[in-house]
Amino acid sequence: MSVVEGARVDAGAGEVPARLDGRLRLVLVVLLVAQFMLAVDFSILNVALPVIGDGLGFSLSNLQWIATSFALCAAGFTLLFGRVADLFGRRRLFLVGLAVLGLSSLVGGLATSPEMLIAARVFQGLATAAVTPAGLSLLTTSFPEGPLRQKALGLNGALMSAGFTTGAILGGVLTDLLSWRWAFFINVPVALAVLFIAPTVIKESRPATRPKLDVPGATAVTLGLLALIYGLTQAGEHGWGAPSALGWLAAGVVLLIVFYAIESKSSAPLVPVSVLKKKTVAWGNIAGLVAFLTETSLVFLMTLYLQEVLDFSPLTAGLSFGVLGVGTVIGGSIAPRVIGAVGTRSTLIVGGVLQAVATLSLVALGETSASMWLLLVATFAGGVGNMLVIVGFMVTATTGLPDHEQGMATGLATMTQQIGITMGTPIMSAVAAANTDIHAGITTAVIVNTAIVVVGILTTVLFLRTKAAKDVAAAG
Repeated sequence: MSVVEGARVDAGAGEVPARLDGRLRLVLVVLLVAQFMLAVDFSILNVALPVIGDGLGFSLSNLQWIATSFALCAAGFTLLFGRVADLFGRRRLFLVGLAVLGLSSLVGGLATSPEMLIAARVFQGLATAAVTPAGLSLLTTSFPEGPLRQKALGLNGALMSAGFTTGAILGGVLTDLLSWRWAFFINVPVALAVLFIAPTVIKESRPATRPKLDVPGATAVTLGLLALIYGLTQAGEHGWGAPSALGWLAAGVVLLIVFYAIESKSSAPLVPVSVLKKKTVAWGNIAGLVAFLTETSLVFLMTLYLQEVLDFSPLTAGLSFGVLGVGTVIGGSIAPRVIGAVGTRSTLIVGGVLQAVATLSLVALGETSASMWLLLVATFAGGVGNMLVIVGFMVTATTGLPDHEQGMATGLATMTQQIGITMGTPIMSAVAAANTDIHAGITTAVIVNTAIVVVGILTTVLFLRTKAAKDVAAAG
């Protein structure tokens, strides 16, 4: 997913068919497999962290760096690598990123010290920051705007969310049955398979005119995102009032303001301000940010509930998220039809309301396994609703724009999903940790999670009332 103007497929790519042919189906499978694998990586180590800490000798205070080192790089470098993809080719960056992911996963699985594991996680995060935008850009440039692209984006959204859930399940299964090392090793054969197939079916894609690299803008946004994400992790570890958290969060906000100022005056901006001012782009991305932030962090909260309150094993806790995975797949499958019937704005609202109701019901969870039926029903329904929002966000933020703004819009959408996934857990961790009683802390965090979903619904209701939003719906 490029973050530049003029996102077009090279002339050599040829005309895109109006219907899915055999090659396009293979392109879709290859790109979706890669995106699914990246989503799995965000959560596959969550339930295994205590076991990894014991195995490699991590101190309790340093254990969070296994997740933080990955998250910082995955979210912080997304926009920068989106521009690199436009400079050197999206397919090229996609393949290089996959190779780095496979190699770093192998190193992580073979790690014999905390330093070696953290280094592997850093490179996994950098690879994710490269492959995710390049992959989504290849997806949008391979499929024509309209029903085909909506279907592809719907499947992509479903597999992204399902991948996060699958990671929680797979992490528990592999940790209990084999070893935490297989949470790394499993990436290696998948990356090799995609690297083998992708060059034969995916054509190179880059803008007709190679853009310039906006070095000041790229530096400001990368440092700003790194500071913001690090500040959130500090808040999760030390509390929202901690000087380290407030300092880094303030630095992140200042750097992002500087980035906006740079872009407004740059002759070749990394992110054209004119695109940021489009209501469908701005408010569509707000809806997407809320969707990714809330549902992925809810997985963290429910993992905490299952293991710390109900005393489930990592395997049992992981398997409990199977119904959430089913819900996300169903939501992603029906979302294009829902959008075609009622429009993107209504889909965003309906999905958000369903997710909010399902999430709020989790405040009734008790301290015995008798509450499992509620958790299963609520996470299933919430998964369906969340996926309606995610697909609605992707369609709203990337459809109905001229060609020279399409790459920019998809670039922002990728950054939104990366930041949302990264921000959620530190925020909910900080809320839950503010209460000394773990069950009460989780309940408070669930209420906060619901409130954030409601804010997302209200922004859509109040601000996404534009002709462009109707045009997006009509495109389906």
